[in-house]
Amino acid sequence: MQSYTIGQAARLLGVSPDTARRWADAGRVATHRDESGRRLIDGRDLAAFSVELAKTPGSEEETVSYTSARNAFPGIVTAIKLGDVAAQVEIQAGPHRLVSLLTREAVEELGLEVGMEATARVKSTNVHIDRT
Repeated sequence: MQSYTIGQAARLLGVSPDTARRWADAGRVATHRDESGRRLIDGRDLAAFSVELAKTPGSEEETVSYTSARNAFPGIVTAIKLGDVAAQVEIQAGPHRLVSLLTREAVEELGLEVGMEATARVKSTNVHIDRT
């Protein structure tokens, strides 16, 4: 499973690294240390925390816009529902929850898993997923 540094987690959550560190210090999100001593957050823990954070009214920092000229929303995969042919992928990009309906084959080819970093690209009413 993929793990994230405090800085990477902060970027995905749309907050400063200092805020992410304070949350980790307060025990709001679990961390562990790698062999170099860096604090890491497990991808599944970060995905669950990002969903809870999005439900919490009022953040500790101003909301950051995740929209670029190409409507890209970098975030973390929080849920995957696989059917026989179709699939549903949810990404939490800061305060934004994006849902994409795509084929099961596409999810498998991308190797998507909960806790993995991904980018949702929105065009009109379609949401495309890029593995990052």
